[in-house]
Amino acid sequence: MNEGEQHAMTVGAAVPDIASWPPLDDEKQAAAGQLLDWAADDSGTGRRLCLVRGAAGSGKSQLLAWFLAGSTGHPRTTVHATVLAEGLTAETFAWELGRQLGYGPLSPARLLDRVSQDERPLLLLVADLHRSGAGPADLSAAAPATLAAGLLEPLLSLPHVRAAVEIGDSGLLPADGAEIIDLVGGRTAVPGDHESPGKSSFTELVTTVPHTPDGRPDWSRAPDPALRHILDAALRTDDEGAAVRSLLADPGFLAHGSATALTATLADERIPVPGQLRQVWRRAAPELTAYRTDSAERAALLHTAAAGTDAALAEYLRPLAQRHWWSAVWARPDLPIAALAPVPGDERRLLTADVTGRIRSYDMDTGAAAESAGSPPSTRPVSIAPRDAGSALLLDQTGVLLPLVPEDDPIAGFMLGQIAERHGAAALADDAAQVTALGNGGPRSPYAIVGDRGGNLHAWSLSDYQDTPRSFRVHDQPVTAAACLRLTADDLTLTFSAALDGSVRMWETSGDPMPVPVEQRGCLATALAATDTSVGPVLAVAWNDAELHLWHVSSGRMRALPLLHACTTLALTSEGLVLAGSPEGLYAARLRLDGLWS
Repeated sequence: MNEGEQHAMTVGAAVPDIASWPPLDDEKQAAAGQLLDWAADDSGTGRRLCLVRGAAGSGKSQLLAWFLAGSTGHPRTTVHATVLAEGLTAETFAWELGRQLGYGPLSPARLLDRVSQDERPLLLLVADLHRSGAGPADLSAAAPATLAAGLLEPLLSLPHVRAAVEIGDSGLLPADGAEIIDLVGGRTAVPGDHESPGKSSFTELVTTVPHTPDGRPDWSRAPDPALRHILDAALRTDDEGAAVRSLLADPGFLAHGSATALTATLADERIPVPGQLRQVWRRAAPELTAYRTDSAERAALLHTAAAGTDAALAEYLRPLAQRHWWSAVWARPDLPIAALAPVPGDERRLLTADVTGRIRSYDMDTGAAAESAGSPPSTRPVSIAPRDAGSALLLDQTGVLLPLVPEDDPIAGFMLGQIAERHGAAALADDAAQVTALGNGGPRSPYAIVGDRGGNLHAWSLSDYQDTPRSFRVHDQPVTAAACLRLTADDLTLTFSAALDGSVRMWETSGDPMPVPVEQRGCLATALAATDTSVGPVLAVAWNDAELHLWHVSSGRMRALPLLHACTTLALTSEGLVLAGSPEGLYAARLRLDGLWS
């Protein structure tokens, strides 16, 4: 029996189905066995760091890729996140790791805090740590040691975190107490070695970029090495920053060049930038650096970040952004919003409450203010359920329902007043009846959906008098958001609700709720909206990890949209206009509904 067969038997006892792992070259069998033994050790006393070392070309990345391909066969070897560290700084590494762990992009400090509170035993794979770092060479972010010492070492100090890290032949990360896998072979880099595109000059790389008929660089057709490395090469060029400035002033390069290199370069306040580029890029960077982001989405993200901030850049990017399945329409960063809802009977008007409690309506197509509706004294609404343009049910930040009605509408005053009184009396009698969420029924049929601390939903029609609502206990946890959709053709009223346990559920009010959630995640839904569209009912769910999930209700298909701004209140029109509000402002984006779930 040879060494490989002996090792397969040993590890096979700890890792079921080891024979199903991908094949590996004979010379890597010993290293593979060592990596598996380290990962599968469930004694509780094993080493939490495995360092994969070796020269360039020795197969370090191949070994990690092999392990990742077969790792899901056993709980102990399941990899929770794999980060390719080449060209990443501590900040961009933290964004990517946060995304993969389900937190969304977070700063290094916030990431460490979230991981420390995560109860899962986490296994991480980090490739090419020795090639990390980006930006001007005289800044700490350019040195791999900054990422290693500033983020990875604090992560590995947490007792439930393990990591296999590729470090080349560097001394990054302390070897004391770590599992060491040394791979032989490969080649040793020598000074002046230009086989790597990362060592090419700016002049060499720029000559590989095709040009448009009018002589401008065509970055959409540029080869990958140029897109990835040309900004780093420009930083090395002794031309008083001219090459860097030419790239930063080219919107085409912003939409196609290396997002991680741009993020690191723009973090250097010494480098002059056109317009409000630094602010725009900073807002979009956490999503621009996501590996899934293609050039069309990058244009849409940059255009969204530029809207309301840098008019010239936004206008240049608009045609590119409008080719994507979503794009920004307008932005009001000057308008801090606490609550919003479409006005029933008028899809062109949006009723809002700002953070001071003032109620005002806005034109949905332009974001221009229409008129003020006033507000009850001393209120700070966090949700609105309008009955019409002049009356609404409000949920105050204290958890109290309040009617907003004009003096000349006694019917609205009676209906909304009795809803508020009923829930106020119930909360006094039972703490579980305390109102925690208020949703609206959309622009065509006014409904109010009241959610409480006990997980109950109460559906009230705001157009037809009801002595009592339709009620059901939909959740086991307090309700955090709610929305309603009336399908007149089918005579159905669908309610959607989210709770503190990360669940989103659907309830058709004439029957029981769906037995399983629409969605269950390890984060919180912050806002819901639902409407009927030309392609059928659509549910929008905003999450606190910077994602907006768009559900095609009839088919159960979902499409995720990245959020650049916090979203605590949400509206969706039948034409596919998404309106997201928070204390950071009010923003509108257009969805291409015909191809959204293709």
